[in-house]
Amino acid sequence: MSENKIFITCSRGIVPFLAEEVRLSGFPVICETAAGVETEGTLEDTITLNLFLRTGNRVLYLLSEFTAENPDELYRSLLNVEWEKYIHENGYISVNSSVDTPGIKDSRYANLKCKDAVVDRIKNKSGRRPDSGTEKDRAVIYLYWKGSRCSVYIDTSGENLSKRGYRKIPLGAPLQETLASAIIMATGWDGNSNFINPMCGSGTLAIEAALIALDRAPGLLRNNYGFMHLKGFNQSSWQKLRTDAKASSNKSLKNRIIATDISPFAIDAAKKNALTAGVEHLIEFGIYNYPDTPVPEGGGVVILNPEYGERMGKIEELEKTYKGIGDFFKQRCKGYTGYIFTGNPDLAKKVGLRPKRRIQLFNSNIECRLLEYELYEGSRKAAKKPPGNTEE
Repeated sequence: MSENKIFITCSRGIVPFLAEEVRLSGFPVICETAAGVETEGTLEDTITLNLFLRTGNRVLYLLSEFTAENPDELYRSLLNVEWEKYIHENGYISVNSSVDTPGIKDSRYANLKCKDAVVDRIKNKSGRRPDSGTEKDRAVIYLYWKGSRCSVYIDTSGENLSKRGYRKIPLGAPLQETLASAIIMATGWDGNSNFINPMCGSGTLAIEAALIALDRAPGLLRNNYGFMHLKGFNQSSWQKLRTDAKASSNKSLKNRIIATDISPFAIDAAKKNALTAGVEHLIEFGIYNYPDTPVPEGGGVVILNPEYGERMGKIEELEKTYKGIGDFFKQRCKGYTGYIFTGNPDLAKKVGLRPKRRIQLFNSNIECRLLEYELYEGSRKAAKKPPGNTEE
């Protein structure tokens, strides 16, 4: 099977963590862009990447690169792609795109021209036309068209990889699973110390921490990917990859993961999500206001994701909360490294502690910082910094 370029997309700010994952998975990092990481491999390699990557959004397998000045040129070039090798003639396709070129005001028109070329080519070869639509639950094609440069990919993920499949009850404005994983990677936590998560909400940070500690592939719960709907997909090979991934993951946790929230509804939702993820037995959930969260001896990471104060009328209340977090760190968390993930730098100043590091990340379109606070009682040796866009 031939090797092609593979482009793995991710959310803003996550590229350093995704690049590190790609390297650790044994794939080369050809280049890093603001939108993701380029590597190379076979179409079969994309299956491995979809299963194991924690911070990627979509795994795109390059089919063709060319230039097109207008929709007709786009159509003609796409007709030359051997779509019949990948798409079932009785299947279903959808087209997604990123288009920034003169003459195209609506990307849906570019999607339509792409779809027409694909189905026309397949009809000419087989006599049948695949169905098409907007659903991303079967074969998905991705078109990148900037200026006159075009790249067309098979989106082997289909749905965004952040949709792990365990979060049945998300609550309001939850962290994406991929962002939660990047946050944990930024702390350097790997299961060899305690992980404390007050204000846990629907439990995403604690669940992702448990998956990281177990070294469990994050894609194991997903039962549908774009690659499953392509010609040549081998169901038995996929099942063997899943079986091997399950067998190679750790079976137990050496330290404690504690997740608390003042809301009984949030804790109930978090427990159900953890149950779906298969890690509920590893997380100690409790209904506590954050200052009362149990903090065992032994050190580790304590991380909070308080509200940012987007809604009017809450700033004064949140100022007290952020100051309280600083007091909680100083009084209860000695021997730990404290983290606050926030999109409000003014509120962060109310913590009353000087951050050792400020790591830039984005929660959707909100520019955020993961603030690190050194809470150790004595001196310690400097640890290797995890990847990330760090501001000293």
